[in-house]
Amino acid sequence: MVRIDGRQPNELRPLSFELGVQKHADGSCIVSLGDTRVLCAVTVEEQVPRWMRGSARGWLTAEYNMLPAATNTRSNRERVLSAGRTKEIQRLIGRSLRAAIDLDALGERTFNIDCDVLDADGGTRTAAITGAFVAVTQAIDKLAYKKSPITSPVAAVSIGIIDGQVLVDLDYGEDSTADVDCNIVGLATGGLVEVQGTAEGQSFSPGQLADMVAAAQTALKEMFAAQQAAVDQK
Repeated sequence: MVRIDGRQPNELRPLSFELGVQKHADGSCIVSLGDTRVLCAVTVEEQVPRWMRGSARGWLTAEYNMLPAATNTRSNRERVLSAGRTKEIQRLIGRSLRAAIDLDALGERTFNIDCDVLDADGGTRTAAITGAFVAVTQAIDKLAYKKSPITSPVAAVSIGIIDGQVLVDLDYGEDSTADVDCNIVGLATGGLVEVQGTAEGQSFSPGQLADMVAAAQTALKEMFAAQQAAVDQK
């Protein structure tokens, strides 16, 4: 099966990172995954939430937002209360990054991750997680820890099933028509952080789920290599 944009079923869209895009952030990048682009920035505070004070542990939290012109129809800004989808994605980003970091090794400081979608063409949450890790890596390097608190790179990829075919890294057109939509977060050490799978048109079998996980793990290896290449450019 050849897709609308000419990719093979197991082929990622072009993935790239532009580092150091925000002057005052401790780490920042614009991650581009095909036509999806997300600005990821990290600022570090020398304090933790009240409920963590005195624990000698650090914390990492995330915020996510879709800028008004990120899609072909302008969306209003979320000024006070985040929508349910936004809260879900924020929590997903935070969980994913915390799985890659030894919070005990951070010290009592908070890493605030801001992910703002500049252009959306599917896979915004997976791009945000993948780019956020690169931005966090920059912030950690800036703090010059004797031993890095990073336990493993983390990245995420969308997987779908259309007409019985497993497809990697869906763009918006594919995502909106997929029979099954799945987002998979994984570590370079091989572990899975989260698997979010939903049957949109018809149910999927345990075997198809295994096929999606296998396709994701192959794609994630490419993403980890791209992350490392970007970080090595500094």
